[in-house]
Amino acid sequence: MRAALPTVPTLHSEWIKIRSLRGTLGGLIAVLAATAGIQALTAAAIGQAEEGSMGSDPLFAAYYGISFGQIAAMVFGAGAVSSEFHNGALRTSLAAVPNRTRFYLSKIATVGVLALLTGQVTGLATFVAGQAFMGEYALELGDPGTYRAVVGSGLYLTLMALFAAGLTAVLRSGTIVLSLLIPFVLLVSFVVGEAAGGAAQYLPDRAGQLVVHSRMEGDLGPWTGLGVMALWAGAAVLGGWLAVRRRDA
Repeated sequence: MRAALPTVPTLHSEWIKIRSLRGTLGGLIAVLAATAGIQALTAAAIGQAEEGSMGSDPLFAAYYGISFGQIAAMVFGAGAVSSEFHNGALRTSLAAVPNRTRFYLSKIATVGVLALLTGQVTGLATFVAGQAFMGEYALELGDPGTYRAVVGSGLYLTLMALFAAGLTAVLRSGTIVLSLLIPFVLLVSFVVGEAAGGAAQYLPDRAGQLVVHSRMEGDLGPWTGLGVMALWAGAAVLGGWLAVRRRDA
């Protein structure tokens, strides 16, 4: 109980930091705006052209916007941590919270909770906004896999934010992390996937996005795929904790 009490003001201070940083808060808002907005615009443009116009898997097509929302999630996660490595901010933070484990886990918990709340709202808003423009090809909540996709898409976005946050703690630079992750999930993953064959299903983005697929290929299912993504994010968060504990501020 004594150990838990100091954690509350630490969590509150982390929330204040995120709220006061426009770029970081903007990244969180952009998760919803990019995912749901691009989904709705794309569905309005081509959704009723013909059956399968947005892809052969209608459930995955209902989350086309997640490819863009994940970038915003990474920006949020990286930005929330990278702010500590500018102008001696980390020294100030550690002076206020000398326990490095408490400091780091409070930051990660704040990032995770905010990303989860935003992700769940985004998952539902993306489905509803996109299907509103699909006409006779629209899916309805309650169709096979839809509830899983709504919840799972929010979890996926949360894990992407944590993945970026952990890597930023390791590399101490949000710019470096984003310059590596964004090309990886947009380009390299597909190029490597073609060369790696079945092993590509274990890449973080490919595994995690299985939760919004209705048609499965390979050994992973929707939840096991999300589990693989959770392992990637967990490894990054663990690496970040080790880095914060061992390196000089």
